[in-house]
Amino acid sequence: MKIAITGKGGVGKTTFAAIISRLYAEEGYKVLAVDADPDENLALALGFPQNLIDEIVPISEMKNLVAERTKSSPGTFGKMFKINPKVDDIPERYCKEYNGVKVLTMGTVDTGGSGCICPENVLLKRLTSHLILQNKDIVIMDMEAGIEHLGRGTAEGVDAFIVVVEPGIRSIQTYKYVKKLAKDIGIEKVFVVANKIKNEDDEDYIMKNIDREVYLGSMHYSEDVGNSDRVNKSPYECKNTLEEIKVIKNKLANIAF
Repeated sequence: MKIAITGKGGVGKTTFAAIISRLYAEEGYKVLAVDADPDENLALALGFPQNLIDEIVPISEMKNLVAERTKSSPGTFGKMFKINPKVDDIPERYCKEYNGVKVLTMGTVDTGGSGCICPENVLLKRLTSHLILQNKDIVIMDMEAGIEHLGRGTAEGVDAFIVVVEPGIRSIQTYKYVKKLAKDIGIEKVFVVANKIKNEDDEDYIMKNIDREVYLGSMHYSEDVGNSDRVNKSPYECKNTLEEIKVIKNKLANIAF
């Protein structure tokens, strides 16, 4: 099972990704949570202790690994290198595990933009493809807004794209943007989870701006979740939000798989 979670910055997608990862792990599944967001906060949201977080090095920053696998020289750009590097051993060798969830932090590539043809980008894309198409674990991907970097073949291996939205036009625009990107590569399975809901008006606003059949449910605004970030506590410990995501997870299982 492969789930890609996306949404506008600040909507709570990392909170959702962390909690649903923990829920699957609690059921005994092998779970790999992939942090593909530039903010790289997934391990923190999962409740990893600081000493483990300090040991995490994003794959894109492992210059020697990138050079070894792509047969390039560290820091080179525009030179010849291998475009199908070996990646199958990377998840097991470089992930960190806590509370039954393995975390792999992808990192970002600054030089040349998201479409650059450089060793780092080639390795990340190849690794993403492997995780989705060949890895046998449950894979939860916490992504920035957009799915175009997955590519058509890789995206087809995703069981569900979930866009986390909040009551606001910019968040809804992100959903429509992701929906269009998905449609452009032939993917129809884009679902919506609402967050930061305070009242019926908030939920009505979202329902008026999305396709009802893709709506999985909502998470209400929670001061506990906000405060958990300040005291370095996992949102998994916030009982009300946890129960809401259990309901969402069950609905996802019924309509997507």
